[in-house]
Amino acid sequence: MDALAPSPVTPPPELRRPLTVRMATPRGFCAGVDRAIQIVERAIEKFGAPVYVRHEIVHNKHVVDRLKGLGAVFVKDLDECPDDRPVVFSAHGVPKSVPATARARELMFLDATCPLVSKVHVEAERHHANGRHIILIGHAGHPEVVGTLGQLPDGAISLIETVEDAEAFQRPGDLPLAYATQTTLSLDDTSEILRVLKRRFPELPDPHKEDICYATTNRQEAVKQLAVGSDLVLVVGSKNSSNSVRLVEVALRAGAGDARLIDDASHIDWDWLEGVSTVGVTAGASAPEPLVQAVVQALQHRFDVTLADDPGQRETVTFKLPRALTA
Repeated sequence: MDALAPSPVTPPPELRRPLTVRMATPRGFCAGVDRAIQIVERAIEKFGAPVYVRHEIVHNKHVVDRLKGLGAVFVKDLDECPDDRPVVFSAHGVPKSVPATARARELMFLDATCPLVSKVHVEAERHHANGRHIILIGHAGHPEVVGTLGQLPDGAISLIETVEDAEAFQRPGDLPLAYATQTTLSLDDTSEILRVLKRRFPELPDPHKEDICYATTNRQEAVKQLAVGSDLVLVVGSKNSSNSVRLVEVALRAGAGDARLIDDASHIDWDWLEGVSTVGVTAGASAPEPLVQAVVQALQHRFDVTLADDPGQRETVTFKLPRALTA
């Protein structure tokens, strides 16, 4: 995650044109991501390498590559894990069958599931116990959705991805309904789907702010502010990061002249900056701050940059580490 070298065509200082660079607040790591990465790091410190991690701990190539260098081994399934080494479950959560299999094999495992995802799991179980059928708004195949679906028996949850899905959904028999959302979505992402569902099933409760991941909401609110007056918004994050992709979409809807998702500074296409006077910079919840600073440095090598931090929500949330790593 070192700062990447600027483009070889770097104008001398006296020829660099002015560019305002606005930085979103908040941006980058959320508490759940920070906790998940710490769990892998602490596990390696305490138990030695290798420590196995089921799926990418978070969706960011740079984070995954750094942890590999420390001794983490990323696998798709528990079948790839030996019996005598610790295994960590990713921040996205896992189906109930995964820890059950780990216990049956007597594996030492650490669950890095974000507590806000765990909250969705608990709510889904509560609704199921109360006889409700659950509508889950999210993206098919996303690890978090796979994990949530896997908390309950087949057929207990219906996945809704689009407005068309919401229109086509049929209540199973006369069961009362409840709903949950993938935490990397937001109220804006789901509002149209919820309007359709509420029209068709008025008994569904109104959405509450506390049902939505605070970090997703805060980053999307920040990028809305960033978009206003920005000719270009650069979002640092990986293509498989749902919350990072959403930030690009939100920026464009909020009025940014253009918005681009980049893994790091080396992915900036300098043609994007032709005629641009103001650039907004933010990062998805799984993108580390050094990557953001490398983007700023790359811009400073090419332009006479005026740097400004946008005001925004200051986050103080922290989540405890598993007792096995702190005892």
